[in-house]
Amino acid sequence: MHITEYLEGRSRPLISLEILPPERGQTIEELCAAIETLMPFHPTFINVTYHQQQLVSQRTSQGPRTMLQTKRPGTVGICAAIANRYRLETVPHLLCGGFNAVDTEDALIDLHYLGFRNLFVVRGDPPPGETLFQPTPGGHRYAAGLVEQISQLNRGIYLEELLHATPTEFCMGVAGYPEGHYQSTSREDDMLRLLEKVEKGARYVITQMVFSSALFADFRRRAREVGITVPIIPGIKVLTRPRQLASIPRTFHVSLPQELLAWSGETDPPRFARAAVEQATRLCRELLALEVPGLHFFTMGRGAEVASVLAALREEGDLS
Repeated sequence: MHITEYLEGRSRPLISLEILPPERGQTIEELCAAIETLMPFHPTFINVTYHQQQLVSQRTSQGPRTMLQTKRPGTVGICAAIANRYRLETVPHLLCGGFNAVDTEDALIDLHYLGFRNLFVVRGDPPPGETLFQPTPGGHRYAAGLVEQISQLNRGIYLEELLHATPTEFCMGVAGYPEGHYQSTSREDDMLRLLEKVEKGARYVITQMVFSSALFADFRRRAREVGITVPIIPGIKVLTRPRQLASIPRTFHVSLPQELLAWSGETDPPRFARAAVEQATRLCRELLALEVPGLHFFTMGRGAEVASVLAALREEGDLS
């Protein structure tokens, strides 16, 4: 099914998850353990991130060596494994970075052959150590271009002119940024870029992690004002360790509420995690009061804290 069909047919807000593939050389068992912790809350779909190649320096017996490497390979394999093991809808991320248009079309054909019908389409960040995103030659500079290529394929229009070509059937989600993308010139310009993605074929939006219901409500209001009518799902991150108070804003370019920043000197991780769970639970309750279509949790491969939030919401009657 398409994600939009789940959204349209819901009787309650949906729960969805986002996970990272394991790092190279690791197994998926720890990841599966985190998913199993969350299965009692009936997630509707799971997004699996994709990570483009980067230059990696290694020390070997022959001396230092630099090579291109994907640190977290296996997005398609993880999607297939989860779909097979848990009978859950899985949504692979598709990036601009690392693909030209031909690579993209080949990847889309493979995904369609494998039965995937949902994609989450993002530009992707620059590789570590680089500040500016540079598209692959012949690739897309912005996610809107990638959305447009997929929409063309959905109409049976391939890069090569083909007679009687079979259309694909992809439903696309895209990212929205309540605080504005860190490289945008203004929040207004950023919203117009989101509108462009929707106009080119995106069917729903999941926001960057947001820590304020008022910030989300303002973002949704501004989106509706420019003509974006598709479902908008807030992204939730439950912090787990005090050091994230510094790393999350730096990495994801988001602001944290004062109630979390007040714990910056905390040295007891379990005590901090309990406070973060309480904050996330209040946030989710406020978002549910705004009648959001769902809650999307960035798990980063950890399930216990998200499970604590969902259990509290269920106990208080906020979730069925």
